[in-house]
Parts: sequence; C-alpha cells; structure tokens
Amino acid sequence: MSHQSEAILESNFIKQLISLGYAPVNITDADGLLANLKTQLEAFNKTTFTSKEFDAILNHLAKGNEFAKAKTLRDRFQFVKEDGTNCWIRFFNNEDWSTNIYQVSNQIEQIGKYKNRYDVTILVNGLPLVQVELKRSGVEIKEAFHQINRYQHQSFWSNNGLFQYVQLFVISNSVDTKYLANNKLQSVKQTFFWTDENNKRITELSAFTNAFLNTNHLGKFISHYVVMNETFKNMMVLRPYQYFAVEGIIKQVTSTPLSHPPKNGYIWHTTGSGKTLTSFKASQIVMDLPHVHKVVFVVDRKDLDYQTMNEFNSFKKDSVDVTDNTASLVKQLTDTSKLVLTTIQKLNNAISKAHYENKLGNLKDKKIVFIFDECHRSQFGDTHARITEYFKNAQLFGFTGTPILAENANKNELGKRTTKDLFGDCLHKYVITDAIRDQNVLKFGIEYIGRYKQKGNTFIDIEVEDSSSELVESIDKEEVLNDEKRLEKIADYIIQYHNTKTFNKQFSALFAVNSIENAIKYYDIFKRKKAAGQHDLRIATIFTFGANEESEDAQDYLPGDELPIAADLAVAYKASHSRDKLEEYIGDYNAMYGTAFNTTDSKQFENYFKDISKRLKDREKENFNDAKDRLDIVLVVNMMLTGFDAKKVNTLYVDKKLKHHGLIQAFSRTNRILGELKSQGNILCFRNLKAATDDAITLFSNKDAIEDIILPPYSAIANIFAKALKTLLSIVPTWQSVDDLQSEEEELAFVQAFRALLRAKNVLQSYTDFSWDDLGIDEQTFENYKSKYLDLYDKVKEEHKKEKTSILDDVDFEVELIHRDIINVSYIIKLLAKLKDAKTSDAQKQKKAIMDLLGGDLELRSKRELIEKFIEENLPLINNADNIQDEFEKYWHDQKVLALNKLCEDENLDKAQFKALIDAYIFNGLEPERDAVFKCLGDRPSVLKAREIGERIIAKMKEYVEVFINGMAA
Repeated sequence: MSHQSEAILESNFIKQLISLGYAPVNITDADGLLANLKTQLEAFNKTTFTSKEFDAILNHLAKGNEFAKAKTLRDRFQFVKEDGTNCWIRFFNNEDWSTNIYQVSNQIEQIGKYKNRYDVTILVNGLPLVQVELKRSGVEIKEAFHQINRYQHQSFWSNNGLFQYVQLFVISNSVDTKYLANNKLQSVKQTFFWTDENNKRITELSAFTNAFLNTNHLGKFISHYVVMNETFKNMMVLRPYQYFAVEGIIKQVTSTPLSHPPKNGYIWHTTGSGKTLTSFKASQIVMDLPHVHKVVFVVDRKDLDYQTMNEFNSFKKDSVDVTDNTASLVKQLTDTSKLVLTTIQKLNNAISKAHYENKLGNLKDKKIVFIFDECHRSQFGDTHARITEYFKNAQLFGFTGTPILAENANKNELGKRTTKDLFGDCLHKYVITDAIRDQNVLKFGIEYIGRYKQKGNTFIDIEVEDSSSELVESIDKEEVLNDEKRLEKIADYIIQYHNTKTFNKQFSALFAVNSIENAIKYYDIFKRKKAAGQHDLRIATIFTFGANEESEDAQDYLPGDELPIAADLAVAYKASHSRDKLEEYIGDYNAMYGTAFNTTDSKQFENYFKDISKRLKDREKENFNDAKDRLDIVLVVNMMLTGFDAKKVNTLYVDKKLKHHGLIQAFSRTNRILGELKSQGNILCFRNLKAATDDAITLFSNKDAIEDIILPPYSAIANIFAKALKTLLSIVPTWQSVDDLQSEEEELAFVQAFRALLRAKNVLQSYTDFSWDDLGIDEQTFENYKSKYLDLYDKVKEEHKKEKTSILDDVDFEVELIHRDIINVSYIIKLLAKLKDAKTSDAQKQKKAIMDLLGGDLELRSKRELIEKFIEENLPLINNADNIQDEFEKYWHDQKVLALNKLCEDENLDKAQFKALIDAYIFNGLEPERDAVFKCLGDRPSVLKAREIGERIIAKMKEYVEVFINGMAA
C-alpha cells in the first residue's frame, strides 16, 4: 500500500509537469539516457553529431566533479567535426532560458557501486538538471534528503557522471516540499522551502510545482540564482526571500528610463540571513543590464570592506578588486570595471576633492547603481546629498537588517531621518521572525545575570541568578559598574560557564564591554587568573586606541577612518595608555600564535584585526587545527559587533548598554546556523538589558514575536524534555528493553523518540542552571540509552556496506548531538589509574563505568575494543599507576603499527607511500585523489574495478585515522 501511494504521487506529479510544458520521455537506463542526450543536444544546437563526435562531447562532459560540471554546463564547447569544420555547441542557454528544451522522465536506473533507480528526473537539453525524490505522506522528509546523499555516493558518478550535472534537488512527502543545491557533505540545514513574495511558505508539492518548477521560473533560477562558491568549490542556491529581493531591485532598475528621475529602494533582510550573497547576486545581474554603466557596492568600514571583498570573490573569482585608496577608487570608476567595491569614506573623498573632478566629470550623467551595505549607518547621512547631487542618474539601493524607523531614529541618526526618507520604498522585507521560523538563523538564549549589593558607597558582591528570573539591579552607577571587584566576579562567572556555553570550547565567544578602560581591566584580570592556573582560555582583545567613547550603535573604526580627535591632554594621555596596553596584548597574541603584529602603523593593526577575524571564521573549515589555532574569547568595545560573521561564534557576553539596532546587530553575531549542536545563540547579559531587548525585538519584528526569538525559560524546555522522556519510556521502559525490539519499525520508533530527547537535552545543557536532578532520568541511564542508540547507528552503517536495505537507512540519527564535554583519551587514562588503585570490590564497577563512557561517546566508540584489550591484557602487568600513561602510549603505538601493516598487506599497498597519504590527509583534511591511492598499489586496477577499490581503500584509511588519530590529543 505504501508503494502504491508513492507511485500515485509520482504519477500525478509527472502529469502536472507535462501540463506545464515538459515533454515526457521514457528513459529506463544509461543507454537510453545517452541516446536521448544526443538527440536533444542536436535539436538544441540545430546540428547533428556522428558517433565519434558525440564521443568527444561525452569525454568533455565526463570531466571533473559536480562543481566543475556546473561550469561546463554554462560554457560553450569547441571541437573539430569529422568534416574538418570548427563547431561550437552549448549545453544550456543562460541568457534566454526559454530556448532550452525541457523534458521529464522517471525511474531511470543507474548502476554504480550499487544499482539505484531515481524517482523523477527533469532533463534540460538532455542533461539531468533537477532530481526529485518523493516519499509518501507521513514519512519524514529527511529520508528523501538522505536518499539523495546515498545516490551521490553510490551511483551519480557512473555513466560519464551525467547525473553530476544536477543543479537542484527537490525532496517532498507531498505535504512538505523543499529544494537544495547539488553538494556533497551538506546538511539538511541547507534545504529550503519556497515561499511567495510575502514569505508565505508554499509547501504542498502541487503548489510548489506550479510556483517553482514551471519552465520559465526554473530556467531563470538555474541561469541566475545558482551561485558558484569558489572558496569552498561548491554550489549555492538563493533562498526565496533573496530571490525576491534581487528581482525587486532588477525591476526597479529596468523600470526607470534614463529620461526619468531614478527610483531608489531598500531591502530589509534581518541580520544573519545571507545579505552578502543577495547583494552580490543583485550587483552581478544589474551590472549586465542595458544602460547600466557601473555598479558600485559601498560599505562603511575597512573590516567590512575586507570581509565583503573576500565573500564577493568567493562567489566569483576576481569579481572585485578592493580599492586601497581614493586614487585607486577613481581609477576603477573611470576604467572598464563593471563592479567596484569601496568604502563610503573613499567615495565621499572622491566626489568632494576638486583634483578628481577632471577624471570623474564625465560620469555625472551615466547610469550608476550604488548598492549600500547596512544602509542605516550614521555616516551615510552626510554623504547622501553629495552622491545624489554629483551623479545625476544614480540609483541608490540599500541593504539593512535593522533599518532606521520612526521609533529608533534620534538626533544622532541621520538628522532624524529614517531609512525610507533616504532610500524610498522598502522593496522586500524578511524580518527576524521570518528567519527564525525558516530556521535560517537561530533563536537567542538570553540570560540576565547579576544582582549588586551595596554597603554605603562600596561595591560588595555580585550574585548569580537563574535564567528565568528578571535581573534586578539595585545599583546602576558607573562607579559600581566599573568597580574591579565586580569585573572580577564576572570574569570568574565566565571562566566557570564558558565550557558549558561553547561545548567544551568547540565554539568561540565575543565579550562586549562598555569602554576601552574596562576592556583593559578585564583583559588584565583574565591574564592574571590564567597565570595563576585558574583557566586555560585563549583570549584576545582589539580596540582602537584613542577612541574611548561609549557608543549605543555598536560602531567602531579602523586606522585610516576619520576618528574623533583628542580634545585635551587627558584624552591624549588615555590614548597613549591604551595604545601601550594594546601593544602588550598584541604581544601576548603573537606569543600564542607565532605571529608578529604591532601598532606601529595602520596596516599592521589592520592585519592584526584581519588575523583575529580569520581565526574565528576559519574554525568552520574541515582542516582547521583547533588544538593549535583556536581562539576562545575576543574582548571588544564596539568592533566586530556589526558586519562580522563567523558560524563558530555561538556566545556573546555583554557588559555594556545596547539598544535598538545596535543590540540586534550585536546579538546576531551568535545566531548563524551550523549543524544540530549549535541550537541557539547564547547571550549572557551582566547588565539589565531585558527592556531594551524586548523593545528591539518588538521594533524589528512585531510585538507578538518576542517569544519566538528568545528561547523560553529553562522550565519550559525541561517540560519538553519530560514529554519526550515519557514517549521514550512508553516504547522502551528500560535501556535493556532496546535489545528486545523485534522489528525495524520498533527500532525506528525508538530512534525517533530518543532523538527528540537528545535535542531537548542539548538545548537544556546550554543553560547555566542545567542539572540532571530535575529531569526524571539520571545521567548514567541516559548514557545507557545513548549507547543503544549508537549501536543501532553502527548497525545501519554495517548494513550499508553489505548492500542490505533497511527502513533505518535514511533516518537522520543527528549524531553530531552525541557529545560529551569531559571525555577524551586523557580522561580515560586518568580513570585507568583510579581503576588500578581501586579495591577488588570496586574494580569491576569502575571498569563497567569506563566501558559505558566509551560506548556513549561517538569519537571514542571506535577505540573501545582496543582500550578494553589494554585493560584486560596490559593493565594487570603494570605495577605503578604513574606508568600507565607511558605504557598506554607504547601500546597504542604498537597497535597503530600493526593495524597499518595489516591494511597495507590486505590491500597490497606500498607502506611508505600509503603512510605519506595518511599524513597528508591528517594535515589538510582533504580526501586523497584516486590516482594518488593507485600509485600505492602494486598493480593499477582495471577501469571497471578502479572506483570500487579506490573507495574501499579510502574508507579503510578514514577508519584507521578515526581509531588511532582522532581524539588522541589531550
């Protein structure tokens, strides 16, 4: 019945596509796919190909991975026909997508590592460009997602790799439908619902098909809205709100003829929702429009200049060349560059200085489109009139996550003007509640910490309050807030809870303080406590010496910007003092990371800032060396609180006043999506910002949405945990009951129930008042259930290897949530020392506890068998517990050598060459090329066997590294 239901869904879907203009084609296997491709390419290019000519085309199409093939799709191919003539052919028309030929087929069979049949395939000019995987109603949509990932591994690469030309996947269970780009190793977080222009979701398959898969929209989307990311060598697709924003700008540009006054506009997309990608795509399309002379993308700070340049160039290599000075900007404005990225300060200089007039004069009547990043910045108000007066046909578009509205405009903000006053109508809105609903940004988990006591005029203490109670400040005087005893208490609190908040330093944090003076005090406190052995946190700070003002708007400057000038000797003295201290702190940073930065010139200071930024951003890369290059906390006054994005930042400590857009901007440094483990952005406020937070969230969304943005109190999540626990216990009353489950359906019910419990526990554990005492289950029992959960995960992995199908195949176990802060090999060795010294009566109990810990930790499970062997065979022979560390290391080295020897012997590999491959993999995290693997073999395998053998050897290599290398550092 379930198969019939899915078959009916598939049949109705195909009928709908045919009604939208797709031609049906019956393709059953690889030969049929090739025959159809030849016919369609001939029709599309209005020519014919001989067998030899088509073979040349196939050889060209077969080259490269998905990323390379996406470029091939959009390029032309030149070859010499058999009659000696040169021939250029196209595979896809990007400019006029209506000329492409659209077909639909289903149940195409591909034989790779295993035999697979794909549900519904959309072909364009004979190439499979959209693959649709369907599940019956009621089945979790994630199953279709994991099925696609399995196909990528098992068979998409076969038959000249034609299915690697897929640009988009669509997954649906009829009720929910999502789309995603064709990338390996992606998360289900990179799947998106389509919406209408007002952000209303279109989830049902039939409605999605009409809106998204009609040939005109699909052709345009593949042409313009699939983006190549050069940094990560993968494809990205725009989300619906990004698409509608770009389309809104294009419509505004194309609907304003040169003879009419230009219409401007702005885009309100909440902070963290991918504004840079949206603005890049808008810039890229607009610069190719008729009558547009040039697009100038404007930012207002050097750090944003640097970051935005890198991000633009990651989408299209060398698309922008950052302007280092005003003269360079003038050159780019007057040469053939179509896209220029600059700062507002340099743009203001260029149009204000008389000596640039001769060069820029002929641009005054050209149609130049200016796109402003974060268009609410206060500096923009002074420059707006100059730009519009100078460039008569300029069109101005702004992007902002936090616009200036009537409620948050004040005398210091644009002369009480709003964003609408400056830019005109809002062309598209996507506010914070939209983004959280769509899971494009995370909620905030906000805790208000601290109650101050006073005796006379002397500060005495700070007490910690639980997250569910509102902060009460009995004292709100600067002398209390700046008192070093208070700062020391806050530092102690951060030291105590930083590991909890960052999952044992897997994430980084920013610490925003109210002044440079306090930044210095805090840094010195942390430094003193580290020297005393009270913590091992890696802390850096950055601030602009001399700019000591407190700002509500989370602004800061880099050398070269216009800074407030010291008005008297007292301020000058402070600047000198802060520079000396910063020089000392940069010296600490240099010692920690082997760098050589200083404050001697603006470039050196700017490079220091860039290095901190890069260190935080690069943590999300696979080959980042966390043990060596990790940075835990960056102390800032205002810098990095706007415009800076790093997915591995999940916590913000706040000891300063914030409000309105400054507050939202600062908080939003923490809420970038990154896998299941990062469930929210953690905000720890050491000042009473509750009213300011509520006001800001109300202002930038709506009054009813506050609870959607801020995580509920601890008790509410505990209730969710209790309900999940009740469900789990109804399926498996004890952890031993898991072994009694009779069918895969029962196992699936357990997996889903425990996964829900795991999610709730993950959120609960981020609260500072987390305790197992009030959860209805003790930690050991939870760990026992977790071990059974992981046993099922291991079972599914093994069945994959045996080509055994299972209903658990495509279930997302969300194993990244299986995390335990304190367990690593060093910790286990300490437990072994205790086991050695234990009394006989306690020894068995302690041994069981160790094995339970190993079974409940994802990384250490692979080492469990070897560690158990050490306990059984080696530990009894060690007389002195102090020698266990050395003996274990010797044992581990011997086992590692034996395992490598066996691997090389089983696969007939040259040991030295293969060891070099392993070392390279450990160093850079990149999977070796198949050719590099084959060089280690005595005999190169046949073409038919090569991929299977290469994948098997690489899988064994990864397993070897997982067992013997990963997690072995202290």
